[in-house]
Amino acid sequence: MKYKVILEKSEEGFAVSVPGLPGCHSQGATEREALQNIAEAISEYLDVVVELGQNKIFREVEVGV
Repeated sequence: MKYKVILEKSEEGFAVSVPGLPGCHSQGATEREALQNIAEAISEYLDVVVELGQNKIFREVEVGV
């Protein structure tokens, strides 16, 4: 899957967040490191979503924009 991220320069390097995944943030000394770190954060975020969603009913909804 692909996710849009917001990458911002910070005093420590780069901060990155995922607007489509509330609370999913990371950082890195370089842009490349920040993007690698957010990829890992997204994976871990989605693992938690699956874990929390066990025994629940899911549906997919398509939205035209």
